[in-house]
Amino acid sequence: MPVALFALTLSAFAIGTTEFVIVGLVPTIATDLNVSLPSAGLLVSLYAVGVAVGAPVLTALTGRWNRKHVLLALMALFVAGNLLAWQAPGYASLIVARLLTGLAHGVFFSIGSTIATGLVAREKAASAIAIMFTGLTVALVTGVPLGTWIGQNFGWRATFLVVSGLGLLAFIGSALLVPNNLKKAVPAGLAEQFQVLVQPRLLLVYLMTALGYGGTFTTFTYLAPILEQQSGFASSSTALIMLVYGVSVAIGNIGGGKLADKYGPIKALTFIFAGLALTLLAFTFTMNMKSAAVATVLVWGAFAFGNVPALQVYVVQLAGKYTPAAVDVAAGLNIAAFNIGISVGAITGGFIVEHMSLQDTAWIGAAIALLALAVTRYCGALDQRSPQAIG
Repeated sequence: MPVALFALTLSAFAIGTTEFVIVGLVPTIATDLNVSLPSAGLLVSLYAVGVAVGAPVLTALTGRWNRKHVLLALMALFVAGNLLAWQAPGYASLIVARLLTGLAHGVFFSIGSTIATGLVAREKAASAIAIMFTGLTVALVTGVPLGTWIGQNFGWRATFLVVSGLGLLAFIGSALLVPNNLKKAVPAGLAEQFQVLVQPRLLLVYLMTALGYGGTFTTFTYLAPILEQQSGFASSSTALIMLVYGVSVAIGNIGGGKLADKYGPIKALTFIFAGLALTLLAFTFTMNMKSAAVATVLVWGAFAFGNVPALQVYVVQLAGKYTPAAVDVAAGLNIAAFNIGISVGAITGGFIVEHMSLQDTAWIGAAIALLALAVTRYCGALDQRSPQAIG
């Protein structure tokens, strides 16, 4: 694989750490800032809002820029946002910091997906995207558990200082490894961008993406309090279990890319969403038993992010057919859909925690994942009617 892919992976690692480390810090931040668990969980949703806005809007606005310059500007914004979080005097300023870093995240993964697929042969497109997104999964394996441990032992602010250092390393890596002559996307005019928003086939995939991640994050946002309050683990054990989850995510992400390359995105997504729904349903019952809870979390991780390569390559394929002048924007909207799902899932989880119980987040998450499976099967039926759409 081209070395530029690994530069993208390094940046994805830094960005993935700051996105997901907040999950392990929700109880700590809630206590320190004297806010409720749902309010602390809202920091997950607000970050996702920044991504959802930044992905399509800023991707379109930077369409004429040199791709490397865009990457470097994004990592600079990312570092600034995390430094602000480190120095945030209260809850409101922490919200602003999360929104800023979310803006950088959205553009990075939208242009990164199209750059990754452009660097390799078409039959390796899903694997190339999987390698880039491995940065996210490695962040879950190492960055999130380490960040959670730092936050629990040195305060949550120290976590964001460390993450800003990761962002600086990613900035240097991009400056050194990413070539200057990256192919610039043909900027889409307003008419082409509007076509992306009204293209039914693309909207169905965005719905599939949002539901898939909504199901996961309805439960995952509150994984730390679930492990502490339902499973009976000490807070010091949370980081270790996050490590177990992250290892599984890394395996599932690479496996999901290989499944999509071999069998196509629809067959891969059918298997992954079915497994996700079953695992979340099982977690409803196993979260009250320590060993069973850890085993379920291990299986859950493999399905939770295994859908990323298939979803992203499916959008690129469909956009190439229906909106070829706006493939970057289409990919950016799918990143927005990922994070709309994360945001709505976190808000839904907060409502469930406040009005029902932590245990109910799992079976409701499973029901949402089943909706994603239903949309996937419908898209597969449409592909059989018009196979040239993904040819």
